[in-house]
Amino acid sequence: MSDTNAVPIAQRILGTWRLVGVSREEVPSGVVTGFMGDAPQGYIHYGDDGRMMVVITRSGRTPPQGAVATPAEAEALFRTMTSYTGTYTIDGNVLTHHVELSWNEAWSGTKQVRTAAFEGNRVTLATPVSPDPVDGKRSIRRMVWERPGG
Repeated sequence: MSDTNAVPIAQRILGTWRLVGVSREEVPSGVVTGFMGDAPQGYIHYGDDGRMMVVITRSGRTPPQGAVATPAEAEALFRTMTSYTGTYTIDGNVLTHHVELSWNEAWSGTKQVRTAAFEGNRVTLATPVSPDPVDGKRSIRRMVWERPGG
């Protein structure tokens, strides 16, 4: 049996991962809560060409009542998702996403840093302490990803 921990992160991270859990640890209180709803959905993909993309949506999103979202409906949908794409680099167990395009133009041109921890068929990506993009509270957000079918 091979030791997957011996496989470099650059090889282990490749491919598509499905979101299975999200938590937020508020700083300095240490309070840990789920956020993005009870069952957020999302996918993240790391290509061998050095490109990545991610889409995450909150569970329980309400679709627009008509074919075109009202301004209030559009704002609610915008505030319940995260999506961006760009390139990525790896340094040890730290992945840096170099954002080129984003659901939130404030992120375009930024670096989003994530620490990776692998366990079995899952990887947890954790942010450094920073303001939550949804409500601005200082926190660490942890997203648990699993290979589809795993």
